[in-house]
Amino acid sequence: MKKKSIIISIVVIVAALVLFMLFGTGRSGGEEGYKLVEIKKGSIENLVSSTGTLSALETVEVGSQVSGIITKLYVDFNSSVKKGQLLAVLDKTLFLVSVNDKEASLSRSRATLNRANAEVRRNQPLYEKGHISGAEFLVIKTDAEKAVADLQISAAALKRAKTNLEYSEIRSPIDGTVIERTIDEGQTIAASFQAPKLFVVAEDLTRMQIEAKVDESDIGQIKQGQEVRFSVQAYSEKIFTGKVRQIRLQPETIQNVVNYTVIVDAPNNNRLLLPGMTATVDFLIEDVNDVLLISNKAFSFSPPMEEMRKIFQKMSSGGKGSGQGGRSGMNPFGGNTSGGPGGFKMPEDIGRVFYVDKDNNLAMSIFKKGVTDGINTEVKSVIRGELVSGSKVITGIEKVKKKTNSGSKNTLLPSPGSGRR
Repeated sequence: MKKKSIIISIVVIVAALVLFMLFGTGRSGGEEGYKLVEIKKGSIENLVSSTGTLSALETVEVGSQVSGIITKLYVDFNSSVKKGQLLAVLDKTLFLVSVNDKEASLSRSRATLNRANAEVRRNQPLYEKGHISGAEFLVIKTDAEKAVADLQISAAALKRAKTNLEYSEIRSPIDGTVIERTIDEGQTIAASFQAPKLFVVAEDLTRMQIEAKVDESDIGQIKQGQEVRFSVQAYSEKIFTGKVRQIRLQPETIQNVVNYTVIVDAPNNNRLLLPGMTATVDFLIEDVNDVLLISNKAFSFSPPMEEMRKIFQKMSSGGKGSGQGGRSGMNPFGGNTSGGPGGFKMPEDIGRVFYVDKDNNLAMSIFKKGVTDGINTEVKSVIRGELVSGSKVITGIEKVKKKTNSGSKNTLLPSPGSGRR
């Protein structure tokens, strides 16, 4: 008797669970409704984003080819300079002494040459008359030729000394702005092995460039002359513009990712941009205005297979039972019909969304995709269905209260009589 009571209790509990699953959730949780999003007109852009560093179009390191002590500085940081302008001067004492020494050596070599030539002129007749031997005259001629060589050596040494004297004056090689100075007056510079860096001069800072790193997956979309927008941290709310000037072919691997350097011209007439700033760059790939935009969330919604099949049959028949929709074997999805509604492959440039029509039936629109920014997609042209500004498409399903307000953004699912299982 006790065993029988236990069995009856178990049956009652199971029955209660079944009734709760069938009716309890519907009463407490409400009904299912569609999440809707409105189709709007607007602008959309397809961008490739990157980062880069600002720099002057040309930057020159100014050094010294001679050693010495800096006796005078004529420029400082941010000084504007012209080509050939004096920047600094080294102590000229030793250079002037060297020039004087080489000038004296040149005078001595010239005197030696004059004497040697005189000896040749004096002994030429004696040699021709046989008063001196050929060997003796050869020595005299050789001395004259050596004097010519010594004169040339002395002239070269004097030129070198004068050149070093000129190098004691450090001049700007280009028009620009001094952006770095590494010396002070009284400092000794040594140029024994390489020219030390004294100044860095940047060419006209009203024209800058950005060296942006672009991933190999995006580099195919970058073209010369392409419009670019960028910002810098110093002026986070200001947008600057530029154009792609060059795409360098030499790849650079950073953390196993292949990048290419893209040079962007950046006008800087107001001189807000400074060398070394980090720029966040957006390359404008595509840009369209005043077009229909659909949220990409709508692409992921799919109704039950039974309703998909009914929609497919209705659209294929064109609503008239023709079975072909007037498209010579093409199905309304724009793909292969093998396998029924679920056996097609949607082309990448074709999109489909679902909506509830005026008869409260689930319907589908097929359209050709345009520009996308990853959030919204342009409706380039409508192939099937209705897509107009202000209409709403389905993005998902959620639980809603049984009684909804007129201003609700949700729509109850179609009743069983309208085609739902």
